[in-house]
Amino acid sequence: MREYGLGTKAVQAGYRPGNGEPRQIPIIQSTTFKYDTSEDMGKLFDLEASGYFYSRLQNPTNDHVAAKIAELEGGKAAMLTSSGQAATFMAIFNICECGDHIVASSSIYGGTFNLISVTLKKMGITSTFVSPDCTEEELEAAMLDNTKLVFGETIANPALTVLDIEKFAKAAHAHGVPLMVDNTFPTPVNCRPIEWGADIVTHSTTKYMDGHGACLGGVIVDAGKFDWMAHADKYPGLCTPDESYHGITYAEKFGNEGAFITKCTSQLMRDFGCIQSPQHAFILNLGLESLHVRMPRHVENGQAVAEFLEAHPQVAFVNYPGLPSNKYYEVAQKYLPKGGCGVVSFELKGGRPAAEKFMKSLKLAAIETHVADARTCCLNPATSTHRQMTDEQLREAGIPAGLVRISCGLEDREDLIADLAQALEQI
Repeated sequence: MREYGLGTKAVQAGYRPGNGEPRQIPIIQSTTFKYDTSEDMGKLFDLEASGYFYSRLQNPTNDHVAAKIAELEGGKAAMLTSSGQAATFMAIFNICECGDHIVASSSIYGGTFNLISVTLKKMGITSTFVSPDCTEEELEAAMLDNTKLVFGETIANPALTVLDIEKFAKAAHAHGVPLMVDNTFPTPVNCRPIEWGADIVTHSTTKYMDGHGACLGGVIVDAGKFDWMAHADKYPGLCTPDESYHGITYAEKFGNEGAFITKCTSQLMRDFGCIQSPQHAFILNLGLESLHVRMPRHVENGQAVAEFLEAHPQVAFVNYPGLPSNKYYEVAQKYLPKGGCGVVSFELKGGRPAAEKFMKSLKLAAIETHVADARTCCLNPATSTHRQMTDEQLREAGIPAGLVRISCGLEDREDLIADLAQALEQI
């Protein structure tokens, strides 16, 4: 039988109800699970049997939804977390420890940049940031003897740079380390990084996967392809006995397809406890069921808005990978032939005063710090998230005072363009 298409997986993967069982994934809203004997529960603690004993580590609702996302990404195993930030941290910390080094694209979400450059540094994990446009030689020069991971974002938030996944994967694998890619903006509908060489994929499911601004969440997906034991000296956490969990050697017991997520669950989720709630997992699944239908509409709206803005006399420039004028257009055509996402950024010629007037004049687009859900939202960093910076500081950071980011929702594109047009007329 042929493999099911992405749309079918979005609707049906991860959960197969039996005869007379609930058609919808049930919400298992329970902290604990009952067993008849201590021996039965002991098998779970020894990882000799599958099951559940405490929802801080695992929950059936979560596992059904994680399994669906793993299928969508083409991975072998996945786990849900309480937020996208938690997913990024746990995925990194699952293989990096004090004394290790990370190579990361410099064009990534600000929270992730701070996590890697500041917080992980306090934990003894150092980093080198490289431009997503770096040459192979520059990328090679960033790799050190203690490098354990290479990291990037398919489409960076909010810079909208597009990662050359194969280039970064080649460099990582040449040094025996995995490539981790945050695929939040494209989702597996528009890009599946594992097919281009990524080993671990993360998402903030709060964005397009949920799609309705209803619940926070994150997910880690393991491709199951990286051979940990072939690089056992680099990854003792996976390749030597874990004395905190009965001396289990994860890579030996669970192989390439199960070691990473099993360790992340039984060790890190046990200790950090940043589990996604079953209620949020249920809501996330409702969003996943329409993901393949929604993403093309987000892309269509983003493309239409970008083209409108590029032709408008009040706009200095537009940043959207779907525009032929964009520096990432060619790489986007390679990795994102269906389009990337609905997020567009643009600079107004009038700077801060123009941006302030524009934002006040919007009627349909909401002013929010959020992106990537059904409702169009807009943000001017200079007057909100970066309002503590001067115009000169903003320019140095690559965020001019007149910059506006718009996340195009699912509304009629004619209405979105009309709202932007009337707001631009007020400047």
